[in-house]
Amino acid sequence: MNTSPLHVTIVGAGLGGLTLARILHVNGVSATVYEAEASPTARSQGGLLDIHENNGQPALAAAGLLDAFRSLVLHGHQATRGLATDGTVLIDHPDDGTGGRPEVHRGELRRILLESLPEGTVRWGHKVAAVRPLGGGRHEITFADGTAAATDLLVGADGAWSRVRPLVSDAVPAYTGTTYVETYLHDADNRHPATAKAVGGGSMFALAPGKGIAAHRETHGTLHTYAALTRPRAWFDGVDLADPAGVARVAAEFAGWAPELTALITDTDTAPVLRPLHTLPAEHRWERVPGVTLIGDAAHLMIPSGEGANLAMYDGAELAGALVEHPGDIESALAAYEREMFPRSAAEAADAERLHTIMYGPDSPHSMITLLAGHLRGA
Repeated sequence: MNTSPLHVTIVGAGLGGLTLARILHVNGVSATVYEAEASPTARSQGGLLDIHENNGQPALAAAGLLDAFRSLVLHGHQATRGLATDGTVLIDHPDDGTGGRPEVHRGELRRILLESLPEGTVRWGHKVAAVRPLGGGRHEITFADGTAAATDLLVGADGAWSRVRPLVSDAVPAYTGTTYVETYLHDADNRHPATAKAVGGGSMFALAPGKGIAAHRETHGTLHTYAALTRPRAWFDGVDLADPAGVARVAAEFAGWAPELTALITDTDTAPVLRPLHTLPAEHRWERVPGVTLIGDAAHLMIPSGEGANLAMYDGAELAGALVEHPGDIESALAAYEREMFPRSAAEAADAERLHTIMYGPDSPHSMITLLAGHLRGA
C-alpha cells in the first residue's frame, strides 16, 4: 500500500475535471490539471446549462460552491414551450421558481470552479500528444511541445476524443446518425420579435420525425439554437455552412415550417457550426487498470439529454470522495468509484437514447409532448 502523499493528475479542465480538482483541494489532496487550451478565455464555453438537483448540485455542494452557483442562476429560464411545425403552441410551462434544474452560463460556472483552485493548479497550453504506462500504476504524459510529466494517479477528463481512454478501453465514439446545426440570434427581441416571441422566456422545441429545432433564450436577448437532422454523415460533408447555399440546404429540410422557426437557421448572426453527435456504447466499461480512470464524456459519451455536464461533475465528486475515503489505497478507491459509475452511466445512456427516440422518432412531436406533460404533472 502506497502511504506517500497523494497527487492526482487530471487531463482536461472542463467542469468534471475542475470539480474533481476542487473537491480534492477542499480535502487536502493536491492535483494538477493539464488543459490543451491556451487560457481560460481561449474559446467560448458554450451557452446555458441546467444544473440538476440529483447530481450537478450535490457535486457543487461537495465542492463548497453551492452558494456561488446560486448567485449565477438565471431566474425564469426554466420555462418550456413546445410548438408544432406551423408555430402553434402545444405546451407552454412557465418558470414558477419550483423547478429543480436552474439555468446558469457554462462559462460562469467554469469561472467559479477555476477561481476556487490554488493558483497554478491548471496548466494551460498543455495538449496531450501521447500517454504511456511506466509500470506500477504510473504513467507518462507527453505534450505537444515536447515536455512530459509522470503521474501516480491519472484521470482522463478530456472529453469525447480522450487521449487517456485508450489506456483502459479500445472503444471509439460512433456517429449516431443525427447532427445538430448550431446558430445564434442576437438582440432578438428587437431584431427578430416574432422568433423571440415563439421561443419565449426559456427553452422551446419544435419537432417532427427525424428533425427538430430547439432554442434557448440566453441573456441580453440572445437565442441559441440547435437544428437537428437525422442524416448520414456524408450528407453533411456536402454542406458548406460558410456559404449561404449551405445554410439554405439545411433550411430546406424544414420547408413548410413557420417562418419564425426557420429564421433561427436562416437569420443566424454567427457562422453556423455542425455538431455531429457521437456516443460510446451505453454499457461502456473496462477492466481495472492500475493508476488510471476516466470521468465525464471520456468515460461515458452519450447522446445529449441535459445530463452530460451534470454527470461529469458528479463523477468528479464521486471519484474525489472515493479517494478521500481510501487514503493511501488508490486501487481500492478507483475500484469503488468505477463499481458505482458503470451502472449509473449505463442507465443514463439508455435514458438518453430513449429520449432521443421520443424527440425524433416516428411519433414525434406527440411523444415528446406526452412525456413533458407527464413530468409537469409530477407523474
